[in-house]
Amino acid sequence: MSFAATMLVALVLDAAIGWPDRLYQRIGHPVVWIGNLISLCERRWNAGPRHRRIALGALTVLLVTGLPMTLATLIALALPGGWAGIFLSGLLAWPFVAVRSLHDHVAAVARPLGGGDLDGARQAVAMIVGRDVTQLDTGGVARAGIESLAENASDGVIAPLFWGVLLGLPGIVGYKAINTMDSMIGHRNDRYEAFGKPAARLDDVVNWIPARITAALFALGTPRRLKEALKVVRRDAAAHRSPNAGWPEGAMAGTLGVRLSGPRVYATHRVEEPWLNAGAPDPAARDMRRALRAYMRGMALAGVLLLALAAL
Repeated sequence: MSFAATMLVALVLDAAIGWPDRLYQRIGHPVVWIGNLISLCERRWNAGPRHRRIALGALTVLLVTGLPMTLATLIALALPGGWAGIFLSGLLAWPFVAVRSLHDHVAAVARPLGGGDLDGARQAVAMIVGRDVTQLDTGGVARAGIESLAENASDGVIAPLFWGVLLGLPGIVGYKAINTMDSMIGHRNDRYEAFGKPAARLDDVVNWIPARITAALFALGTPRRLKEALKVVRRDAAAHRSPNAGWPEGAMAGTLGVRLSGPRVYATHRVEEPWLNAGAPDPAARDMRRALRAYMRGMALAGVLLLALAAL
């Protein structure tokens, strides 16, 4: 299971140092490079009747996924064998895991919220969610931050590791290409609904198993709340607007004993979403800190699981 060892190296590297600003300033980031390719395709091809947009959206998926995966395959084949190859492959996989940056972005919301600085917390949470933050009270800010933490634990950490364990460096690169497309063009609005539909549907497929693994990690990471977490997931996850996000969010809601999701306001419209763990109170600032600890326990369990797989 050298792929598991490779993903463990990537996870440890990112947890320890993240992606340094100095490195970003010097070479950028591979996900940004993928995003530039997506933007190029969207500008050139997202026009015309609906059937044409869907077809060219599918071609974009093939191009944006195929090119990075092909390059990653060629690089992987050129790497040496043994532990040197595992370390070098893990080094290359490192930027595709976001365990530290996710923690830091949510902690940046929790700090001002815990200090009573609601405006500062709103500004920080605006960096990670798309809703109208000017309408959020303390509970709304905490919900938004915790939901982002739970959902992106799956999309930004567990799913890349999962596909990396299955397919090695090409797997983690291909997954991040798909997920980046979904985040950029997989929106249900006039501009992207048709062109981004193939990317959005594929993203749903590749995240199906990782989302459920993430929910299990959150639940197992807090054993005294295991039953509550599983109860919320079984009862509420399927009602979520996403076929996947309701699982980690539901597990986090049950783990913390708070309600998540529910109605939210965006710049142009209001969305009436069902609650996860309805009847529980809104989260407070302290619950954001509890969520961060639950997240770290879940990611630590993921590391233990990778270590076990690597030892097989």
